[in-house]
Amino acid sequence: MAANTIRVVGIGGSVAPASKSRSALWAALEGAHEAGAQILLFDLHQMNLPLFNPTTLQEPPASAVRLAEAAYSADGLLWCSPMYHGTISGAFKNALDWLYLLGDRNPPYLADKPIGLISTAGGTQALQAVNTMEFSVRSLRAWAVPLVVPVGPASRLFDNEGNLQD
Repeated sequence: MAANTIRVVGIGGSVAPASKSRSALWAALEGAHEAGAQILLFDLHQMNLPLFNPTTLQEPPASAVRLAEAAYSADGLLWCSPMYHGTISGAFKNALDWLYLLGDRNPPYLADKPIGLISTAGGTQALQAVNTMEFSVRSLRAWAVPLVVPVGPASRLFDNEGNLQD
């Protein structure tokens, strides 16, 4: 990897095997790769990330440590969540909760990192999940990029296996 290669980490998808949000995230990561970035995907379906429990912070699970370390070392991130009941999915929120492991760093959390936000929804209201993600971006001391990508209605853009059609 060249010294000036940008590292972009994608976090998202859903726990469903045919995840439309994972497909949308992958399309964005592929675009970053085509522009010369090194990419890494943390697919929530594949991670089997345990529920965040602050009492286990002394011995966090390896999957949570890998997620936190990759996010901290990234130059930028892409986040994608399906919209469930007007907000982000529980699995996505759980992944973000594990970033608590970065609180004692200098700088802490994801300070000053740009984060691109993507959401998929069954209808046209995908922006609601993006709005929720923006609260988490600020809490983690990062910057949400101004252009966000709400994808809806997802049923018209993805096939039954979750593959992006357009």
